[in-house]
Amino acid sequence: MPAVLTVDPRSGVPIYLQVVEQIKRSVALGILASGEQLPTVKQLALELTVNPNTVARAYRELERDGVIETAVGRGSFVRRDGDVDSPRVAAEIASDALDVALREARSVGLNADRVRALFETALTRWFTDAAKDA
Repeated sequence: MPAVLTVDPRSGVPIYLQVVEQIKRSVALGILASGEQLPTVKQLALELTVNPNTVARAYRELERDGVIETAVGRGSFVRRDGDVDSPRVAAEIASDALDVALREARSVGLNADRVRALFETALTRWFTDAAKDA
């Protein structure tokens, strides 16, 4: 697996979800290719210094979402059959990132109207050129 995964136990995001998001992002960006083998649960747990149950939970979630498949005795692999929908995975990643940002905004006391205004400003800043190009 070429991508190096990292976790931040202080981020407020459960570690298994951090692993899920990073693997989904790697698949959506083509860093992890179809059919590529993931590290074993034990290997990744040692690499990340986390409980193997955490990695196993992340792998179960990825399998449930159709991102990976696991073959007993062989390991876990990025799905080959084209069911990995990169736009869907990209949308899930963006949704997760927005959830984190909104949780942070709420935790610092911003109300919905202020957050909406901030979002509109950011949306305009990041997508104005894209709208002109379309």
